[in-house]
Amino acid sequence: AFTEPTVLEFGASWCGHTQAAQADIAAVMKNHPTVRLIKIEDGKGRPLGRSFRVKLWPTLVYIEKGAERGRVVRPNDPAEIEAIFAS
Repeated sequence: AFTEPTVLEFGASWCGHTQAAQADIAAVMKNHPTVRLIKIEDGKGRPLGRSFRVKLWPTLVYIEKGAERGRVVRPNDPAEIEAIFAS
């Protein structure tokens, strides 16, 4: 189980939406140095993405103390990503 704060980034390296979000994700993560970022290459039939009900990329899931605390799907700007930490 995840005990430290963690962001799971579900995406695909070939996906334009995933690629477009990388700069914003990196910028926001700099504001949260104690949060670990794990990038997960997702795709059809990949069980981990399905277990998190991921349908679109990128999907960022913020987990703290083993529970989901925030989620954003296809963020368009840093503020949308930052919002997952506010809950």
